[in-house]
Amino acid sequence: MQVPRDLKYTKDHEWARVEGTTVTVGITDYAQDKLGDVVFVELAEAGTQLKQHERLGTVESVKSVSDVFSPLSGKIAEVNKDLLDHPELINKEPYGRAWMVKLSSGNSAGELPGLLDPDAYEKYCKEAG
Repeated sequence: MQVPRDLKYTKDHEWARVEGTTVTVGITDYAQDKLGDVVFVELAEAGTQLKQHERLGTVESVKSVSDVFSPLSGKIAEVNKDLLDHPELINKEPYGRAWMVKLSSGNSAGELPGLLDPDAYEKYCKEAG
């Protein structure tokens, strides 16, 4: 299981890369592994305002359909349209080309302490099995 050290994580298995007021969001390697082969992705549109923990999309695999939640509040500035045509990228590059949305986070800095650091996320995953 890959857990990049430069990201923050949620207990719902999303990752967040915070760069100034832009937050890039995707699902973790652990999540894609549990889902199995991803066959479809649906994402909210650019311009959508999201609150922390609000659903930003769904990921459908051969096993199930799972909601994806926003790790921080913000407005969707960009959607990764490549995923709509190539959902399998999530299985191949969960932390690279398979990012889902970029949020303009604005005033969400107060929410950052509620996210997990890499060590806490690894521990959480080990406990979850």
